[in-house]
Amino acid sequence: MKKLLVVLLLLLLPLAWWLYRRRSSAPEVPFAKVKRERLVSTLVTNGRVEPIEWAPVRAERPGLVENVFVERGQHATRGSPLAEFSAREAKTDLAAAEARISQARAELELIERGGRPSELSAIEGDLAAAKLELEAAQKELAALTRLAEKQAATRQEVVEASRRFERAQAQIRSLENRRGALVSQTDRTVAQAKLQEAEAAAKLARLRIEQATIRAPLSGVVYEKAVRPGAYLNAGDLVMNIGQLDKVRVRVYVDEPELGRVAAGKPVTITWDAMAGRRWTGSVERMPTEIVALGTRQVGEIFCVIENPQGELLPGTNISAEILSQAADNALTIPKEALRRSAGEAGVYVLEGNKVAWRKISLGASSVTRAQVLNGLREGDSVALPTERPLAGGLAVRATYPQ
Repeated sequence: MKKLLVVLLLLLLPLAWWLYRRRSSAPEVPFAKVKRERLVSTLVTNGRVEPIEWAPVRAERPGLVENVFVERGQHATRGSPLAEFSAREAKTDLAAAEARISQARAELELIERGGRPSELSAIEGDLAAAKLELEAAQKELAALTRLAEKQAATRQEVVEASRRFERAQAQIRSLENRRGALVSQTDRTVAQAKLQEAEAAAKLARLRIEQATIRAPLSGVVYEKAVRPGAYLNAGDLVMNIGQLDKVRVRVYVDEPELGRVAAGKPVTITWDAMAGRRWTGSVERMPTEIVALGTRQVGEIFCVIENPQGELLPGTNISAEILSQAADNALTIPKEALRRSAGEAGVYVLEGNKVAWRKISLGASSVTRAQVLNGLREGDSVALPTERPLAGGLAVRATYPQ
């Protein structure tokens, strides 16, 4: 039994010695050097692209879309055709109205000439013959009247010549009345009314044909297309959106606590996951006027103007934004993970010899990974990085400097 106890004691002694050495030896703690560098403080968030100048294109009348002339992303000039409704019925109505216009104009021309050429010609022929007859009757009456005065002709002959003269005059009046009766003011009024009605119908048909063609309200890029050939649209339905995209407006969502880091004129850089490696630049145009809910966030909507000369950023695109809030040259910086708080104050554990000491510091600008130290540290100081073992002032440590 005693031998067994001696054996167990001999086996436990090395383990006890290892545990004692481990407890009494200084813990290994990672450190980083305080250094000077240019520190750029950026605010990273998300946003959405909008056009600065744009216009929705809507259907002015109901109808079936027959043709679409542009695609999404294509440039269109002001007044150029974008899409076209079926206008077969309107074109048929226009052809019928133009035929009625031609007919009405022909009737008016006929009225202005005095009637139909065949009827007018027959009357003019009869009238010419009647005038010759009148001239002959007048000469005969004059001759017989002189002879009667000389007792060379009888009174009966003079009466017969007078009656012939009167019949010729009556015939001429009758023919002139017939010629005048070929057209009347009523005929002219009716013909003019027919012409006006046909012209109004043609104007309406042309308007319907014109409305069948949907044209660009401004020069720009079609960034949203809502129709395809064969679709039926009601009046007011969206056809497409068109806008100028050489510059775009980006609505950037900034969390309420971060709004103090942003101001109008601050530089902004935009990235888009769909075009990795591409960056677009601009500046903050205006600050938010209210705080709104965005999911679980309370944000202010900041508007930025971004240069987009190649039109690659399309409205509706979800983007990432970096707003340059502050830049400090030759700043004294430390890694952000070295920062600690004690009693509500910011500080770090600094290496002094082989022990750590608490050092209160004042902070300035910060980036995603580093923070500027305004006072409390010097260049070259070593600050402790996070470690599993709790640190306290005066604790002996073994310093390491991870790359």
